[in-house]
Amino acid sequence: MATNTKEYKESYKEIKTILISQPKPERSPYFDIEEKWNLKIDWRPFIHVEPVGGKEFRRYRIRPDEFSCIIFTSKNSIEHFFRLCEEMRCTMSQNTRYFCLSEAVANYLQKFIVYRKRKVFVGVRKIKDLEASLKKFKATENFLLPCSNLGANEVVSYLTENEYDFKDVVMYKTVASDLSDLSDVTYDVLVFFSPLGIHSLYENFPDFKQNETRLAIYGKSTTQAVLDKGLHPNIVAPAPETPSMSGALMAYLKKSNKK
Repeated sequence: MATNTKEYKESYKEIKTILISQPKPERSPYFDIEEKWNLKIDWRPFIHVEPVGGKEFRRYRIRPDEFSCIIFTSKNSIEHFFRLCEEMRCTMSQNTRYFCLSEAVANYLQKFIVYRKRKVFVGVRKIKDLEASLKKFKATENFLLPCSNLGANEVVSYLTENEYDFKDVVMYKTVASDLSDLSDVTYDVLVFFSPLGIHSLYENFPDFKQNETRLAIYGKSTTQAVLDKGLHPNIVAPAPETPSMSGALMAYLKKSNKK
């Protein structure tokens, strides 16, 4: 049941503490916010990645080296693909072709293979960016798509609709982190960047009530996850005036923490 936002009246009560549901980075605009507004900002990932072990993977009855083309959607997919190759003692052929959804993913691939441009194909962000390259090998090659337990729906849909010979396999899992040590800790603001963070919140604290806690939410799907729980998103990004979460938080602080 979604919260009726028209009935909600924003109080703009002063903010003193913030919890961001991500690992603490080396650099961040939130550090400047913390100093400028004299806040306490803590960082805590609400989700984490767990590997699928070789024993579990063998249930698929396939080997990575049986495929001539590999599609990588993220750095995690690369890392766990080559981890399983090592665990299963698979040696990928030098002729294997790798399709990377973005330049960042392709750059990460260089940590694991001798990089040859004719064997690595790079998109901008989506699987459609690789369409021309993929079509060259559609008739003769088979494709492996390493993914997490959450799947790679857009890629799977594209490959299925275009009748590619492919297999998508779970090589790692994104799961809720244990947050039990936070049971007696309260924050004025909780910051979320994905629906998985909301899922983890309720997996750890099934009886969570928003009360006076402000929720800072990034993205449409995360906002919908909040509404589905009957909660109210107080700070939302991206928005025309505040494309970043840090900017949205700053705009809110100007009203809640007037100086």
